[in-house]
This record gives sequence, structure tokens and C-alpha cells, in this order.
Amino acid sequence: MAELERQILRPPDSLEEWDAFVDLSPQGSIFCRSWWLDAVAPGRHEILVLRKNGKITAGMPMVHVRLRGGDVCHMPILTQTLGALLPPPKGRNYTDDISDETNLLRQLVAAVPRFSFFVMSFHYNFTNWLPFYWDGYEQTTRYTYVIDDLTDLEKVFGAFVYAKRMDIKKAERIVEVREDLAPEAFYGNLRKTLRMRGQEIFYSYDHFERIHAACASRGAGKTWYAVDSAGNMHSGIFLVFDKKSAYYLISTIDPEHRSSGSHTLLLKHVIEFCAGRTGKFDFEGSMIEGVENSYRHFGAIRKPYFRISRDLRVMTRCSRFFRAKVAAVGDRLGFMRCG
Repeated sequence: MAELERQILRPPDSLEEWDAFVDLSPQGSIFCRSWWLDAVAPGRHEILVLRKNGKITAGMPMVHVRLRGGDVCHMPILTQTLGALLPPPKGRNYTDDISDETNLLRQLVAAVPRFSFFVMSFHYNFTNWLPFYWDGYEQTTRYTYVIDDLTDLEKVFGAFVYAKRMDIKKAERIVEVREDLAPEAFYGNLRKTLRMRGQEIFYSYDHFERIHAACASRGAGKTWYAVDSAGNMHSGIFLVFDKKSAYYLISTIDPEHRSSGSHTLLLKHVIEFCAGRTGKFDFEGSMIEGVENSYRHFGAIRKPYFRISRDLRVMTRCSRFFRAKVAAVGDRLGFMRCG
């Protein structure tokens, strides 16, 4: 493959061509769109692209922060995947398609800036991390759960395990499902319910509000919540979506009302909403045993995806200092808790 032109796109560059490539790429998702990056990492993102005959043929969004000791490329808060975006395979034959993909990735990897620390979660449709391995990167496999086809809702809901179907029937007698809870109320309820469990939200209201506003203005995000006859909110969901897939981004569940089954009822309503609007429903996965078990019981298919990383810090003393700084900033920005 001939050498491709390398380019870094940054605001205020026109990014319409990039967003069109996100639509085209099998690895493209709502999280790679320019407006999403503006919402989750204002002033801290750029997009590496490769061009052939002037047209984008591969790319990678990058979010980074400058720390003492070097640049950290990281996953922004509430962003499931970024990673390498490639064009659809040409469909000639497997050997030629893999050869083209590998050559393209070699050039993309070579163009990635030499960040002192790099960590990124890739889309589950990205399956060839060998060029990263050859360049000194490491990889950890993680999992999400996806309902691949929303066209037949009877089949989708029929795949729910018996306990989930019973939760829905129970919740229908207890709560009413409502839509479009204001972002302040959603965030406030999430903060309250987490504190009831001795936890805190790791992102600010301003961060959540930027995402909510960006999605709402594009018809790409929505909230649902369940309320009983006494006005108690049992649970809530914030969903983001595009034509390719919906993503179960945030949930809030009152621990005092966990047994009402309201959360399962909300998911049923959310999936019904998604049918006809998008192709898939992504639970966003979890490595926590109990959460993974719950997602699996909705009949979703397990999808492995890669978290690829590299640490270029050499001196032990500097490395220890830098790791502590990364951890401290990570707690503040939330970038080590994504995916």
C-alpha cells in the first residue's frame, strides 16, 4: 500500500467529512462524532486521519491531557469506545482484505503521537490489534452485551429470562413510566441514590449537562424514569443513540425500591423506543460479575472488545511520580473508569 497522507484535525477545522466517515466505518459510533468529542472533552481532542487521493481512509479520535512528565491519551468520561476507524472491507477475499487492513493499520499506528501514556477502548468491530502489538502496545480484553437486531420485538423480549419477564409484570402494577426527566433532576437523583450506597458521582453536573444538551439538540439522547403513586422515583435511564446503535449510558436506581422491578420495565420501554430508530442496543457491558450476569439475562450477545495501552515512561522514579499524577487526574476526570 502506498504511503498515505497524515493529518491532524482540530476544532475549528471542518469535521463534516470526518462525521461522514464515522457513518461509513464499521467501527464508527456516536462516541467518535465530532460533536460528542466537543461535549466530553472541550479543547482536549483531535482526530488523526489518513488520506488517500484526498479522502479519509482511516482515523482515530484522541483525547489527551498534559501532565508533568508528558501527555496522556485517555478515554473521556461516559465514552464507551474510540479507537481506530477503518473503511468497510472491499470484500475481495479474506487474505487480501486482511492484508489491506494490516497495511492501513501499520500506517495509522506509526502516525499516533508518542504519548507518555496511552489507553483507549476500541469498538467490538475492531478485531486486528496486531499492528499495535508489533509497535509495543499491550491489550486487555473486555466485554459488552448487545442485542444485535431490534426488528422483531417479540423475539427480543422472548429472549429475556423468566425472572426479567416477571420483574416487568410486577413493576407494571407499582410504577408509571415517564419520559424526558430534566437533566438537573436526573443528575440529582443519581447523586442521591449513589450516596445512599456510600458512593459519589465521578463526573460533574456540567459534564453531564453538556452531553445531555448535545444529544438532545440532535435527537440523539433521552431519559426515562419510573415513579410510584406516592411520587417516589424508583429508577431512571439516560440513553444515547444514532442510526447504528443505542447505548445504555447511565442508570439511577433507588436502593430502597430496587425490588420493584422498575429498572427492567424501563429497559423494556427503552428497547421499544429504539426499534425502528436504530439497529442495535448496547448495554455497554461491565466486568463486574453481578452486572454482567444481569445484562446476559436480557438475551444480549456477549461482544469482546480491546482496551489497548502503552506506557513509554522509562525512569523508575519518574514513572512512579507520573503514575501517581495519572491516578490523581484520572479520579478527577474519570478517564480511568470508562468502558
